[in-house]
Amino acid sequence: MNLIIIIADTWRADYLGCYGNDWIQTPNLDQLAAEGAVFTNCYADGLPTIPARRVYFTGKSILPMENGWRPLYPHDVTIAEVLQKHGFTTGFIADTYHYFKPNLNFHKGFNSWEWIRGQESDQWQSGPKGKFDPKKHIPEHLWNENYDRLMRQYLMNTQDWQAEEDYFCAQSFRAGMRWLERNVDQKPFMLWIDTFDPHEPWDAPQRFQKMYYDNYPCERFLFGYGVRRQDIRPDDIPAIKGLYAAEVTFVDRWIGRFLEKVQDLGLMDDTIIAFSTDHGTHLGELGCVQKTPALLNSCVARLPLIVRHPDSQFAGKRVDALANAVDFMPTFLSMLGVEGSEEMTGKNFWKLATGETDAIYERVFTGFGTFAAVRDLQWHYFQHIKGENPGKGPCLYDLTNDPGETTNVADEHSDVVSQMRSYIEERFEVNLFRDA
Repeated sequence: MNLIIIIADTWRADYLGCYGNDWIQTPNLDQLAAEGAVFTNCYADGLPTIPARRVYFTGKSILPMENGWRPLYPHDVTIAEVLQKHGFTTGFIADTYHYFKPNLNFHKGFNSWEWIRGQESDQWQSGPKGKFDPKKHIPEHLWNENYDRLMRQYLMNTQDWQAEEDYFCAQSFRAGMRWLERNVDQKPFMLWIDTFDPHEPWDAPQRFQKMYYDNYPCERFLFGYGVRRQDIRPDDIPAIKGLYAAEVTFVDRWIGRFLEKVQDLGLMDDTIIAFSTDHGTHLGELGCVQKTPALLNSCVARLPLIVRHPDSQFAGKRVDALANAVDFMPTFLSMLGVEGSEEMTGKNFWKLATGETDAIYERVFTGFGTFAAVRDLQWHYFQHIKGENPGKGPCLYDLTNDPGETTNVADEHSDVVSQMRSYIEERFEVNLFRDA
């Protein structure tokens, strides 16, 4: 059995048709979901980018957030290393440039790896930045010097684009197709593809943008890092949502192209295919755009998770029990019949799909910066836990009556707040103000 894992950064679960969205166009992932199992309550362990990927690669929780943006150390045992020792050919393709920052070592255990350069503010291309004018790509009230600096690098990195095939996610999946063609006979194999899209800047081809909005403020509206949240106006939100939705549909298109190659090479009958992300993003909810540690709502912490097994008995399966990002490595190793590392702290979520168990967690935890969250199937609670005023600012959501997490009911349920806070104290090894 082979394994293909696809990670697409910053993908909200509710921006997939298979997760109940009736207007987004994601036909290829919806088809993958129809042929596989969909896990509706999978949540992040540690955020953001590199902390999340440490969890994926090692099967170890990084909570209580003491080792977030750190490299993979020599003693860290990765999924690639385990599979390599068991005779798997391992490949790694990514345009997520954070992986390849000096000494992070995320390529260890892979027989081959390929870095698609240029995403976001990757210091790839150089030259006269004065030829680029970020002010042409954003409304005046959203421009600032930090945005200008970051976007000049991005514009320089993308200056040679001429077709959709030149976009970063397209390059990554085209590289994945080439890898499969060259390694189709090197079974068993694991291929890990990681694209930074749909992370900001949201810059899909215009034909995708026009699917969702008609009145963008610029011909090539580039919303990305550097924009200050306090500068965003309510009338900016429709265009921002359109940009994000376009990016989602564009990435789905290239996932579809890649899956066609998997099919053409006859790999569907002996390959497990999994899709997920590291986190989602806010798109105007609670007055916020982009992710922020202070708001660990489901639109950020909930992960889409689709797993297609060649055995068709799992086609269309939906699992509502809790799962966590830390479960990826132990689950996939178990599905491949490979014994994992003793250091793994995750559990096997595939037992939920097979019916071997109804639940693997009573509650799951997420950490992001100085904020922590705990959730079960009824309540979601998060708060500030470190620095000044730990324990202040609690948010409690009643998931039964408010699944969209729009109303903070902490003041009405002090008993629940107290219980959830005690869970956070234990898991994150902190003492919080009881009168907060």
